Amino acid sequence: MYEKKTFPNLNCGLDLVGEVLYGKWKMRLLWFIHEGNLRPSELQRKIPDASRRVINIQLKELEAHELVVRKIYPVMPPKVEYSLTDFGKTLIPVIAAIGNWGDDHQDNLKRVIAKAYPQLD
Repeated sequence: MYEKKTFPNLNCGLDLVGEVLYGKWKMRLLWFIHEGNLRPSELQRKIPDASRRVINIQLKELEAHELVVRKIYPVMPPKVEYSLTDFGKTLIPVIAAIGNWGDDHQDNLKRVIAKAYPQLD
């Protein structure tokens, strides 16, 4: 697994949140788990652009940060499900607010993103 070579700066709330939520798919994983998509295969279907490996790495990081908990059922083949911890549930209103902000400003966001990626036009 990837090992960070520099220590994070944890001097303020934004640094702390960034350290825990940094990762392209983490907020979406938390949201989809909140919506009831608990199995890794369900999450993969919800985020088809993410590789299974990246989803697994980010789920492990969310688990290490105590935002999700993994339950392994003793069946063959093994069944794994993720759920939000009480701590993880506290992020859902924040993620919802960010999503609403994105919806409210999507025209402007699409315009500025298109400038950064001219090949999207």
